[in-house]
Amino acid sequence: MAASQETEETGHARFTYRLRVSSTALAKLSGEWDRCRWIWNECTARSKRARAESKKCGPARLDKMLTETRTMNGWLRDGSSVPQQQLIRDFGKSRAKALKDIKARLPMRQRAGMPKFKKKSQADPTLNYTRRGFRIKDGCLHLAGGISLRVVWSRSLPADPSSVRIYRDSLGHWYASFVVSAEVQPLPEMGAVIGIDWGVRETATTTSDAHDLPHPEHGKKVAAGLARYQRMMARRKPVKGEPGSRGYRAAKKQAARLHKKVARQRQDTGRKWAKAVVRDHDALAVEDFRPKFLAKSTMARKAADAAISAAKTALIEMGRKHGRIVQLVHPAHTTMDCAQCGARTKHALPLSERTYTCTACGAVSPRDKNSARVMLVRAGLNPAGADRVRADGPQVHSQREPGIPAP
Repeated sequence: MAASQETEETGHARFTYRLRVSSTALAKLSGEWDRCRWIWNECTARSKRARAESKKCGPARLDKMLTETRTMNGWLRDGSSVPQQQLIRDFGKSRAKALKDIKARLPMRQRAGMPKFKKKSQADPTLNYTRRGFRIKDGCLHLAGGISLRVVWSRSLPADPSSVRIYRDSLGHWYASFVVSAEVQPLPEMGAVIGIDWGVRETATTTSDAHDLPHPEHGKKVAAGLARYQRMMARRKPVKGEPGSRGYRAAKKQAARLHKKVARQRQDTGRKWAKAVVRDHDALAVEDFRPKFLAKSTMARKAADAAISAAKTALIEMGRKHGRIVQLVHPAHTTMDCAQCGARTKHALPLSERTYTCTACGAVSPRDKNSARVMLVRAGLNPAGADRVRADGPQVHSQREPGIPAP
């Protein structure tokens, strides 16, 4: 399997490789995950008690708890302290984010949930190691605790990794995801800018007809096969508390295989399209669209299949990788504004109306194309830049209308 590259943050990228795990290494990885899962559940229990008693339960207290528990418990001492400490860091971040959202009084659907217990039958193993917890020697990955894994090096790492994440997917395959320092790979200037509007009929509509992203419908193509395996699972569903039969497990694995195939197809389509857009344009005005609300609409299935979030993420990552200007534009009223004169309609346009007609200047254009041009205007770029004109606007990362809160 080829390595996948994903930008994690400014200046860093992830390179993911498949692992070949021996029976000995599998037993040790399972033991490490059992210890880490126990620590997570213990942190969750203590956090709930502390919150009920209005007490603090931050990472410092949890670190102290880990030190005391490892001293008294030989089973925990048998495992490496590196993934256990990193698990506490992750728990602290999740809890802090949830408490911050509660303090900000965000709606329930926008809040990050409090950390929950990890069940053995449902949670897939995930182990994080810092630089002192692993090393690469003779093509193998050696983890703290005497765990040796063979990596399928589909390509070499561009730099020494600072951390690695070992995880197992729903098919039972193991992967190693390395974090390395990413260098900007500049592309030649093309003297063009582009506006991008997200949608459901087409995943992305741009100011350049050659760079529109049609709906790939990857999920629709495997829907019949997926429904077949899900019916098999429903017929063979085990009684609660009992293990599933061999037929149930086989059907579950086949359904997971199809889900994985579709996810990879969506990721591949988004990256190839993002590469073409970034290669041909110096600046991008992208709608800062949050498609969560579509999950509760009649377009939920088609919107999920469009994978707008995956395409948007790939576009931002590709722009950062190649040093392009990517400006996120707030989506409010983009379908109501005129890209020519800036006038706004007095009523929201229904989704069935696909042509935009300005009542002020009389301009007529496809609705999504007009929205894509509005992105350029709001980003401070010359709308004519869609026809090979250099952008002269300021280099910013987001644009919002006055008085509009962040989504």
